[in-house]
Amino acid sequence: MQMETYGNPVLNQLPQHLKRYVVPQHYQRYTAIDQAVWRYVMRQNYAYLRDIAYYPYIPGLRKAGLTIEEIPNLQAMNDSLKKIGWGAATVDGFIPPAAFMEFQAYRVLVVAADIRQIEHIEYTPAPDIIHESSGHAPIIGEPEYAAYLQYFGEIGTKAMFSEKDFELYEAIRHLSILKESSSATLKQIETAEGKLVDIQSNMGEPSEMALLSRLHWWTVEYGLIGTVDDPKIYGAGLLSSIGESASCMRKEIPKLPYTLKALDYSYDITKPQPQLFVTSDFNQLREVLDQFANTMSFRIGGKLGLEKAIACKNLCTIVYSSGLQISGLFHPGIVDETIAYIKTVGPTALAYQDKQLMGHGKSYHADGFSSPVGRLSGSDKAFEDFDESDMNRYGIEIDKESIFLFESGIEVRGIVRSIVKQDNKIQLITLAPCQVIDSRSCQILFDPEWGTYDMAVGEHIVSVFCGAADKEAYEQGVSVSANKTIVQEQDEVGKAKNKLYSLIRQRRKGESQISLTEIYEMIAQNFSMDWLAYVETLELAVHDQHEHLAKQIENRLQEIISHHKHLRKLILDGIQLAKNNQIALLLSK
Repeated sequence: MQMETYGNPVLNQLPQHLKRYVVPQHYQRYTAIDQAVWRYVMRQNYAYLRDIAYYPYIPGLRKAGLTIEEIPNLQAMNDSLKKIGWGAATVDGFIPPAAFMEFQAYRVLVVAADIRQIEHIEYTPAPDIIHESSGHAPIIGEPEYAAYLQYFGEIGTKAMFSEKDFELYEAIRHLSILKESSSATLKQIETAEGKLVDIQSNMGEPSEMALLSRLHWWTVEYGLIGTVDDPKIYGAGLLSSIGESASCMRKEIPKLPYTLKALDYSYDITKPQPQLFVTSDFNQLREVLDQFANTMSFRIGGKLGLEKAIACKNLCTIVYSSGLQISGLFHPGIVDETIAYIKTVGPTALAYQDKQLMGHGKSYHADGFSSPVGRLSGSDKAFEDFDESDMNRYGIEIDKESIFLFESGIEVRGIVRSIVKQDNKIQLITLAPCQVIDSRSCQILFDPEWGTYDMAVGEHIVSVFCGAADKEAYEQGVSVSANKTIVQEQDEVGKAKNKLYSLIRQRRKGESQISLTEIYEMIAQNFSMDWLAYVETLELAVHDQHEHLAKQIENRLQEIISHHKHLRKLILDGIQLAKNNQIALLLSK
């Protein structure tokens, strides 16, 4: 199925390996109950956030193509976002962190297509359209912040992750799907929670991606800006949580200056945050991110980077100083104080500037790749910088036998068949037949009977990062998680309740003449504990100055509170907002 791009050029330029995560929005799936949940959360957000959000909330929503009244349509969002060089695409719940970061690098907000159930109206453990759109999108209109988001995505795309990171992602995704599914059993949820706790308890040293995720959490999701004594909210997790956006501002929640020390604070997505970080401005966010990026393998390369690639047990890319990129699953080669010989197992691809070299894809190098790293013995310059006179001096000539003895003791002997040179750098020399040995241990690393040998050329490994250099070429046919979000099927009770919410919605829009008294009686007779239906009706009764009915509804809501204490704040906030004519006037402008 072709991805919908909504006429937005930002979405058109997404690569295929990212497009496979995009799913249709299916706007018709949103029920009248879903619309009521959106409307309740957004009205509560505005009532509170207009005073403590960093940016003007309503103008920010409008810039992103959002309204208080309706779940956003991706077409409207993209019509607005493309004016500021961004786009939005719907995905199925959590996607892998590396993919999320890469979408961000391409200036695309990923929006979970589903919306939370009433039971999780204050906070949901799963990504949903409320969090992604009302939290992230409105602040994109701030140029400095938008630039930070894109830069964070570019850094995150290069981050090394561990095998445990991927296990953790799958466990979180599975649990979030179960928690938002009305058909999930308590035992299923408890089992999934137990597995998540077990993985979290055995993560070992945090990877680059895990540490980077902390910076993302304490800024993009839960960030405050201003001063420690007078902060404002800009983090999407707070902006989209009607519970935590209020509780987080209490004085007993520590507010710490944002520095690289935020890396020392892990987080739990299922609990309120025990502390928050305050940045003085958005420039500081970039400065801290750069401090961390300077310690990452994609910037330092070398032995440390290679060791991380081997330890992560996932597809990685190393970059030679010649610019040649090797993408594969790295295993221990020969490394002492420096790297002497690299080795991959399984499908491997060679690339330059993130484009696969012709004839050097993973099908050709299906069984792995190996090559020396370093300078030729007795040479005063890097091998990749050899000119014609250097080649003659070392006897390197097409269709002639050559001997390459590296300072490390690796010896490559064979007939040169071709030489790949780009931007005045030698990158690859193909030999057949060929023998490669470690002269110090007399270990045979490649035998002539094994066929053609492709020798990478480069004095150093200058960069190491997770994933393939040319993702389009390498990741063809790679599938997304088989664990899909569960689409809820409404039973007869659910259908009847949705019909009731549809009547309330039509009445608000002036599309139905049904009386509010009739609606109230329908709720009382059929869904007597549905607090949100009462709140929606109370708002209409107050607007129509139906004082007697409004008092009846309010009394009924107080009765629900007496039986369900956990609903107290939700209901009281709903009553207060329904009776607040000033908010109603502001929202109607």
